[in-house]
Amino acid sequence: MKSVLKFLPAATLAVGLALVAVPAAAQQPTAPAKSPPAAAPPKSTPAAIAAAKEILAIKNASAMYANAVPGMVEKTKGALIQQNLNYQKDLNEVAPIVAQQLNGREKEIGEGMAQVYASEFTEQELKDLVAFYKTPLGQKLITAEPRAIGLSMAFMNSWAQNFTETVMGAFRAEMRKRGKEI
Repeated sequence: MKSVLKFLPAATLAVGLALVAVPAAAQQPTAPAKSPPAAAPPKSTPAAIAAAKEILAIKNASAMYANAVPGMVEKTKGALIQQNLNYQKDLNEVAPIVAQQLNGREKEIGEGMAQVYASEFTEQELKDLVAFYKTPLGQKLITAEPRAIGLSMAFMNSWAQNFTETVMGAFRAEMRKRGKEI
């Protein structure tokens, strides 16, 4: 059961990040009740990618991955040390060299995120999002959303722990009906 709870924060983060675009989408007028035929994903134009990068800059998305390279170097070093205890001193010396060689590669994450945004939204939608994030409400969303997501994740984790106890109790009750204590 504990292993399931380990994945919950990551899942809630993914949900939280997915919700980032929801408030902006809520600003769009509602579509007619007819469901349009499935459309191909929008083509990424240089202007769409530029707008996506502007959105990511406004939202300070780079803070999410700023330490990706040093973090990955440390994680890899730790794994290598576990497998090669005799090389611990060398691996500790090599880690800063590798980190320096790969410094700046985290920018690839930002480029990839911009490509994703540009493939999921039209150029006009991205421009509309930029305009929204520059409004007072958009600025408030940028400021308040991390706290709201954090509190939501904390609530979801608390709920999951409490609900796990409820589920466990239900299992025990059903097993008792079968004459088995667990």
